[in-house]
Amino acid sequence: MKKILALVLALCMIFALVSCNDTPENPDVTVRATVMKGPTGMGMSKLMKDDANGTSQNDYEFTVAASPDEARNALISGTTDIAALPVNLAAVLYNKGVDISFVGINTLGVLYILENGNTITSVEDLRGKTIYATGQGSTPQYILEYLLTKNGIDLENDITIEYIAEHAELATKLATGDAAIGILPEPNVTSALSAATQNGNTALRIALDVTEEWEKFGEGELCQGCIVVTNQFKNEHPEQYAKFLKEYAASAEYVVTEVDEASKIIEEFGIIPKAPLAKKAIPNANICFIDGDDGIAYMQSVLNVLYTANPSSVGGKLPDDAFYGKK
Repeated sequence: MKKILALVLALCMIFALVSCNDTPENPDVTVRATVMKGPTGMGMSKLMKDDANGTSQNDYEFTVAASPDEARNALISGTTDIAALPVNLAAVLYNKGVDISFVGINTLGVLYILENGNTITSVEDLRGKTIYATGQGSTPQYILEYLLTKNGIDLENDITIEYIAEHAELATKLATGDAAIGILPEPNVTSALSAATQNGNTALRIALDVTEEWEKFGEGELCQGCIVVTNQFKNEHPEQYAKFLKEYAASAEYVVTEVDEASKIIEEFGIIPKAPLAKKAIPNANICFIDGDDGIAYMQSVLNVLYTANPSSVGGKLPDDAFYGKK
C-alpha cells in the first residue's frame, strides 16, 4: 500500500512538473487590426477570411471602421495594434504623440473626375467651371487644389469648388445629372456610373484619372492609404508582426488577382456593401502593399505635397525618421 501511495505521489509530482513546463513562455497573441470601409480596407479582406477559416498564421481580431474617426480613436485608446488609415491621418496621429510607426502603403490613388458630358479632357479644361467635391479639409481637397495650382488655375478666380459632405450624395447628383462635374473616390465612382446607367443617363463618364494627372509632375506615386502599427505591439511581438507583413502582402495580392472571389469576401465583411460593386471597383482602387524604402519614399512624397498645401493637413509638421522606423 505504501509503495502504491508513493507511486501515486511521484506521478502527481511528475505531472505537475510537466504541466509547468508545457506552459508557453510566449502565449498566443491576438493581433487586433482595424480597417476602414472602402479601398483602404479592401486589401485586408482575404486575411480576414483566412482568420475566420482558421487558416491564418496569426490569431486576429478585426474591426471594420465606418470612418477615419473610428480608426483614429482605436489607436488613441489603445484598442488596436494595426490600422489601415488615410496617409495624412497617420501623420496627424504621429505628430499628436500617438506611438505608431509607418508599415507600408496599401492604397494608391483612388480619385477620379467625372463629367456629365464630353468637354473635360485635361485639368486645364476645368478652368471657369464648377466642380463638386467631397473630403473638405482632408486629403482629397489638398490633392485637387495641388493639381489645379500646378496647372496654373487660380483657386480664387479661375474655378468654383462646391463641397458636399457625403460621397454618396455627390454620387447621386452626378448620376442624376444634377452635377455636371465632380471628383470622387472609388468605390463611389463605380456607384455613380452604375446608378447613372440604371437611370438612363448615358452621359456620365470618367473624364480624368487624378493619379495619372499627379504623375505628370514627377511627384512619384500618388498614395492615399497606408498601414500603421503601434510601437508597443511591434516591439513586444516581433514574430507576430513579421507574420502579419507576409500575410497582408499575400492578401492584397489575392484581392487584385482573384477579383471574382475577392469581391465576395469584401461584401461578406462589409467593406463594400455588394460584391458586384466591389468587383467593378477593384481595378480602379489601386490596392497594393509597398513597404521598405519604396513605401517610405511614396509616403514622404505625398506628405510633402500635403504639407506644402496646408501644414495642418499632416499635423503641423512632417513626421521625423522615427515614424519610418529609423533611429
